[in-house]
Amino acid sequence: MIYKNLRRIPLTTWIMISMVVGVLIGTFAPAFAMKLSPVSTVFLRMIKSIIVPLIFGTLVVGIAGHGDDMKRVGRLALKSIIYFEIVTTLALVIGLAAVNLVRPGVGVTLAASAEAGKELAHNTQTGTGFLEHLVPTSFFDAAAKNEILQVVFFAVIFAVALSKVQGRSKEIVLAGCEGLADVMFKFTMIVMRFAPFGIGAAIAVTVGQSGLGVLFNLGKLILTLYGALLVFFLAVLLPVAVLFRVPLRRFIRAVRSPALIAFSTTSSEAALPLAMQSMEAIGVPRRIVAFVMPTGYSFNLDGSTLYLAVASVFVAQAAGVPMTLTTQLFMMLTLMITSKGVAAVPRASLVILSGTLTTFGLPLEGVAIILGVDALMDMARTSTNLIGNCLATVVMARWEGEFAEPQPEVLLAQEGLLPIEAVPPAPRTSGAAPTAF
Repeated sequence: MIYKNLRRIPLTTWIMISMVVGVLIGTFAPAFAMKLSPVSTVFLRMIKSIIVPLIFGTLVVGIAGHGDDMKRVGRLALKSIIYFEIVTTLALVIGLAAVNLVRPGVGVTLAASAEAGKELAHNTQTGTGFLEHLVPTSFFDAAAKNEILQVVFFAVIFAVALSKVQGRSKEIVLAGCEGLADVMFKFTMIVMRFAPFGIGAAIAVTVGQSGLGVLFNLGKLILTLYGALLVFFLAVLLPVAVLFRVPLRRFIRAVRSPALIAFSTTSSEAALPLAMQSMEAIGVPRRIVAFVMPTGYSFNLDGSTLYLAVASVFVAQAAGVPMTLTTQLFMMLTLMITSKGVAAVPRASLVILSGTLTTFGLPLEGVAIILGVDALMDMARTSTNLIGNCLATVVMARWEGEFAEPQPEVLLAQEGLLPIEAVPPAPRTSGAAPTAF
């Protein structure tokens, strides 16, 4: 009886319980919390092992399975880039307004070492480097390193080439890719059963390492970021959802578990497979999910972009360096350009921040100060990135006129309320008619 009652508890609830337990362990038993690191690492590795086969299989089936050509793919890419640029620009504006209004850097002393900032600044990627990095020298090398954008590039070209092949060879490859995608979705559901343990361990390690006392040292900066992100949700994402007639209740239900995973693990990759599956379950065609979601992780980092605006001006305020509005706007333009395509770089936001501070002659000691609370801010910006990209897939599906019927049984299986084997394979819906609500 007890087991049956426990099985009825949704996955989202288990994740929230595990987060509370993780905070308690990290606070009252920090030494033991540090020993839980392997549990978190194993969970993240299991998730990362899903990403490449899932993206490759779904993208190839989505494009080649329905006779798509480069013109159709190009139209989706153009719409996505336009949407991404508009939303990330608004994120920069909100971040800039928040940091100038609250001024969290005033009164902060930069006494830490600049070595951490200098080390990160060396990893900054140029525009030319990004273009070269976009094209893989080997698909297997890109897959081994989880270079998502390179995998997407290869998969799109491969799918277009496959769409021009006729006969049995095309059928065999398509069937293999479709089977791969279906298996990886089942794989995701199995791995999600382990999520509460992995997430609880991740939270325990974070709290045990930094402690809750760090909240009080730079509390004004943290509150500025969280407040700005809240304004971004209410002033940008919510109006976008209303404008494109996104079914909010269904969307929130689908995105809550991936968002909690992103928040607790501070890893976009950890939430990506479940987020892709959830968006397809609420009616976004597979080809759109497989293209927009991974691409968004390089071009639509709403939370990270807003954070960069706040953090860069915070350092200037802490250093007592006056910055005119023109200089700040130029800095925001620099951030907008340099932040593209760095999702796969470890501590990408800090890398971009360090490079920008160097460019504008600001002290890199600011990075060392921010490092103390970066994990807490990373939780917010990573989950915002995830939610923003999930919304982008629904917006693109609406824009393309292809939002289809939902698959509620998939969401039930994700929450552990339906056996995995009871979920039928997803229909190959690329040209589905729009659904009225």
